[in-house]
Amino acid sequence: MNPKIAPSILAADFAQLGDEVEAVLASGADLIHFDVMDNHFVPNLTVGPTVLAALRKRFPDVEFDVHLMVDPVERLVDEFLDVGASMISVHPETCQDVGEVLDRIESGGAKVGAVLNPETSESVLASYWDQLNYVLVMSVKPGFGGQSFMPEVLPKLARIRDSIRRDERDIDIEIDGGISRSTIGAAAQAGAEIFVAGSAIFNSDDYASTIAELRALAA
Repeated sequence: MNPKIAPSILAADFAQLGDEVEAVLASGADLIHFDVMDNHFVPNLTVGPTVLAALRKRFPDVEFDVHLMVDPVERLVDEFLDVGASMISVHPETCQDVGEVLDRIESGGAKVGAVLNPETSESVLASYWDQLNYVLVMSVKPGFGGQSFMPEVLPKLARIRDSIRRDERDIDIEIDGGISRSTIGAAAQAGAEIFVAGSAIFNSDDYASTIAELRALAA
């Protein structure tokens, strides 16, 4: 397996956000995770399309992984496509028409993702597998950084992995929430391939060694 490490800017120093992104990229990050919260679907408020537009201008070749925790989601899908999102994942419960939203992401040129909260069954994806490039499994309740990993999501992660392999689908599995040195191995063993890590990276003294260690533990 070739694990990908996706630092979440939610844990970065926003006073020097561009420099923080540059630092983790120079330290080996594979993509940048962009948490978008609306203080409605989740109890927090973060960044919008203008921030991504600024980062895209500075980092034209970077893969920006946008996780939309907003309701309704349709308008922001279009806005993030317009400013260069590389990947966009949405929660099915925020979509008036899930299939239409996934089609809109694909037609806008981004990879298509669906997000499952810890309590959400993978069965909600039954009608949409053919539209997906990746599934994002939340291992914390969405809305805040720095939460503890919920190991109870691991069986769901394994079921998703087994389903993807059985049907020979080209779909990646991403995990977000409480990923650290002590949890990334179990998440990888259950099937995750893309690992979102915020505090574990941005609160460390050495981004490069932390990213390298996380990658080694996942592999």
